[in-house]
Amino acid sequence: MKKFTGVAATAAMLIALTGCAGDGGSGAQGGEGGSEDIVVGFAQVGAESGWRTANTTDIKRAFEEAGIELKFSDAQQKQENQIKAIRSYIQQQVDVIAFSPVVESGWDTVLKEAKDAGIPVVLTDRAVDSEDESLFVSFLGSDFVLEGERAGEWVNSEFADADQVNIVELQGTTGAAPANDRAEGFRNVVTDPKFEVVASQTGDFTRAGGKQVMEAFLKSNPDIDLVYAHNDDMGLGAIEAIEAAGLVPGEDIKIVTVDAVKDGMQALVDGKINFIVECSPLLGDQLVEIVQKVVAGEDVEKRIVTEETTFTQEQAAEALPNRQY
Repeated sequence: MKKFTGVAATAAMLIALTGCAGDGGSGAQGGEGGSEDIVVGFAQVGAESGWRTANTTDIKRAFEEAGIELKFSDAQQKQENQIKAIRSYIQQQVDVIAFSPVVESGWDTVLKEAKDAGIPVVLTDRAVDSEDESLFVSFLGSDFVLEGERAGEWVNSEFADADQVNIVELQGTTGAAPANDRAEGFRNVVTDPKFEVVASQTGDFTRAGGKQVMEAFLKSNPDIDLVYAHNDDMGLGAIEAIEAAGLVPGEDIKIVTVDAVKDGMQALVDGKINFIVECSPLLGDQLVEIVQKVVAGEDVEKRIVTEETTFTQEQAAEALPNRQY
């Protein structure tokens, strides 16, 4: 697979990176003599959830262990901050730019600037909505549609004998790839007319947002059977609202979430969440490997999907003691 649209672009990049990769461009491959000269700019979404904090920690750890300089910025969930950071990395002439897009659209201009500067871009965790796939060399992350489908499959099984199921949905950040795709995947499989999504609103992937939206849902929809939360943090916020309303989460209102961070897994073990679809934040080592291959002039896969699973209460109890995040 070619990383750029033409041979000339590839050659130009390799010439520009000769000083970083060492003699013959081989330094980034072997783990000694070269990796310490690579500079990567990473623009993170923010610190909106336990998942994101674990993701940031793992990326910083992996680059430190690899001896690669990492210039890190926190966009505080604002696209304009990420664009500003990417332009700063272009001005600093880093070797590779990596980022997890706050939203899917609106990236073509700044990514074209990076491409024109000969700086390859790697997407992590989230994709961009662009017809020009030459603007990035690889996308490393989960299959969010599949995650939504896995949540929906559990719902179909759990409520197989029900006549009517009223569902409320706590969506992620409006316009973000995981929010769009997890909603799509869920609806791909939850198709029986007995299932009705009576309310759907963004909680912005935060615990506070999940609690606030769930409080409003409970006031406007007295007969809720299920909460589908696009991440654990919003699900944990929903638990607080449900308990404050005098109801029992996991019993009176069942809850399915995505992520499988420690707090979510503990809630699953405690019976307050009923099912969790995993979305691993531990992308650091894979990202380092992609960066090293790109700098060394090697081909990388355009789409790299992380391997993930799902958890019932029993499976969560078994996995929780060794959970890294």
